[in-house]
Amino acid sequence: MGKLVRTSTPLLFQSKLLCSSLSYLFLSLFFAFYTSLSPTTKCHFRSSPFDPIQSPLFIYPQSYGQHKHPIPTIKSSCNSPVFFSDYSFVLDEIRRVIENSSSDSNGLRYVQGNENGEKFGMNYTTQTRLSYYDYHDDGIEIPCGFLKKFPISDYDRIAMESCNGVVVVSAIFGNHDKIRQPQGLGFNTLDHVCFYMFVDNVTIKQLYFHNLLSRKTKENRIGVWRIVEVSSEELYENPAMNGVIPKYLVHRLFPNSKYSIWVDAKMQLVVDPLLLLHSLVIMEDVDMAISKHPLYVHTMEEAMATARWKKWWDVDSLKIQIETYCENGLQPWSSKKHPYTSDVPDSAIILRKHGVRNNLFSCLLFNELEAFNPRDQLAFAFVRDQMNPKMKINMFDVEVFEHMASEYRHSIKRGPDVIQSIRTKRANPGLPANGGIRTKCDKYLEKMWDE
Repeated sequence: MGKLVRTSTPLLFQSKLLCSSLSYLFLSLFFAFYTSLSPTTKCHFRSSPFDPIQSPLFIYPQSYGQHKHPIPTIKSSCNSPVFFSDYSFVLDEIRRVIENSSSDSNGLRYVQGNENGEKFGMNYTTQTRLSYYDYHDDGIEIPCGFLKKFPISDYDRIAMESCNGVVVVSAIFGNHDKIRQPQGLGFNTLDHVCFYMFVDNVTIKQLYFHNLLSRKTKENRIGVWRIVEVSSEELYENPAMNGVIPKYLVHRLFPNSKYSIWVDAKMQLVVDPLLLLHSLVIMEDVDMAISKHPLYVHTMEEAMATARWKKWWDVDSLKIQIETYCENGLQPWSSKKHPYTSDVPDSAIILRKHGVRNNLFSCLLFNELEAFNPRDQLAFAFVRDQMNPKMKINMFDVEVFEHMASEYRHSIKRGPDVIQSIRTKRANPGLPANGGIRTKCDKYLEKMWDE
């Protein structure tokens, strides 16, 4: 008879399936731990966990806003993390930079209008707009809107002119978004940063309805944001075009500010604005910091997406705009455009150092948006590449963008006063087809496809 052999191996390890499962678990835990420590996989922002952070400054009533949760980010890691200096060091450094800045850092002269003008901008012809791209400090006046008075109260205007350091700007027109409070602010940030939110009468009615504002006070404030009412009926019919004014002409609304951050109302900052400016603008020695688009590199890609997803109703005007740019020198992105790493930004957050180059770029871009449409990504590369002097731009990775702010969907319920969507106007025939009608962008497309 055979002899029963007893083994000393524990019963736990006699199952091959169980052993394999445990090995997989331990390896997974090890790699997860290793990944968490790797400096090239996460966008680390704070160099110190002891930086002073303020607690939330405002609590909204439950009735305000439809979307409670941010949109999930595309990626949870990045290949080029941004490192921030300690908050106290950044605060002292920005104080020093602002104090040493010239009182006349603008350097540009602007075409002047009058308070009783009929239009805010002129909507110049293509050749007239292009004539201002090659700038020399020879006293030429640059067209830059403001041919009529920007319709806000004098009380707000005086306050805006007194903001002489850093300003964070946002806008809601047509009650299209919810006012969101920035997170992660240092204890001294509000002493050195102005926060301004521009709204129209449709939006401010909703703020009164939810008891977020009082009609008894002259200065309107919600949390960190000072609310400035704009009489938008005196500007443009399109609310998006009215939003372009504080987005790109911030240097004219706040003539004494040295730095600015534009934040789309759908975004919520989760990093202190002083840390952002210091790391992305000051340390990089650039005029502007802006994220690359997560999907597109070429202007034509953005133009096709704008038409495909009906981001602008007049497709024929999109065709005319892009052909105008192709005819006047627009090229697809390639490595020859370095240090510019893309032709398409995500302009939901823009960090700026106010000065000649940045202010000129903003004026030229505003003129293009007024001439065609408020889709600023379409004109971005054309203005950047054609203007002189050249802009110094830090186009950071989209993963960094996703770690510095949370994105929310626009409001769905807008109320009866909001302008309804306009039916899309199809483009006339003329784009390249199988038979091949030639267009002014054929060479652009050939180069883009070759790339």
